[in-house]
Amino acid sequence: MKITSVNLRKLRLPLVVPYRLSYRTFEEFEPYYVEITTDDGRVGFGDGHISPGSSSETREGGWAFCKELSQALLGKTVGEARRLVQERMPESKVAASALATALEVLDNTDLINIPVDLHLPLLTPVNSTNLENIPGELEELMAKGFKTFKVKVGKDLEADLRRVAAIQEVTAGRATLRLDANRAFDQDHGCRFASSLNPEGIELFEQPCLAEDWDANAAVARVSKVPLMLDEPICTLADIERASKLEGVRLCKLKLKRFGSMQGLKEGLDAVRAHGMEPVLGDGLGSEITSWMEACVAQSTIRNAGEFNGFLKPVYRLLDTPLTFRDGDIILTKGYRPSVNRQLLDDSTTQSLNFS
Repeated sequence: MKITSVNLRKLRLPLVVPYRLSYRTFEEFEPYYVEITTDDGRVGFGDGHISPGSSSETREGGWAFCKELSQALLGKTVGEARRLVQERMPESKVAASALATALEVLDNTDLINIPVDLHLPLLTPVNSTNLENIPGELEELMAKGFKTFKVKVGKDLEADLRRVAAIQEVTAGRATLRLDANRAFDQDHGCRFASSLNPEGIELFEQPCLAEDWDANAAVARVSKVPLMLDEPICTLADIERASKLEGVRLCKLKLKRFGSMQGLKEGLDAVRAHGMEPVLGDGLGSEITSWMEACVAQSTIRNAGEFNGFLKPVYRLLDTPLTFRDGDIILTKGYRPSVNRQLLDDSTTQSLNFS
């Protein structure tokens, strides 16, 4: 079984509503899509969304990496291709994950098998910044079944505390909160914010300071009134071990695009628990393809609300049998195995390259 062609695409997926992070507001997702075919007719697909500002990886560099590797994979067996992508992964991890996951689907990895109907609770963000609008938005979201909410903080310490308190008042006894600073605080402001929180109903406080500033994040963790979770710094098994040694850091969030493959992601999630912490999984910037893959890995690795909710944000889906969302859960039925909707894929493509 040797690789005979690779189709590489840039996609544009407009969002229903803008997705606001501390460092950027997204009005569309722009993932790279990879489709790999072998000489016996098998097809595998995957994608990766490089988020400018999230890391040093750039979209231009990721696209160049995908083009180079797509050419290099031709004529190789799937096993040879997987080893090559793994070796080159540190150069552009998100781009490499698109290639690696396509190879895993092509090779029919056990991780995408759904042996029984699967219901996994999802988290959703709170978008309202106006305190008067918060109760209405929360009631609407809770009516849809959501029981865990993500609250973005980090722009204005006092305003953030007031907003969190307003959300706590509405959700008391009905839902839990995850606070996420997306690295926006410096050490002083992070410590002031975390030590000023009312912990009632707050599950965790995520990534207060810069990813590379382990000392600042550790300082916040020591004074925080709620458990601290690291996100952007967690890219390898060594990072997980390092996080486990920090007082107050009790959770790590992992994403498929940072661990390079579904197998690598599972190993990372298992390692978090083995080091005495709780794993959280999911990329809110992932397409429906990434959401499906992360949900598959989640079935045996996490026991809290998933953050693989990116599939709910674009106007259009990519899978022929779209992921099901009902009563706050993503639902994968027994034997679920999607393929890509060709028309929607073509409609979303802004550039396509074929290597054969």
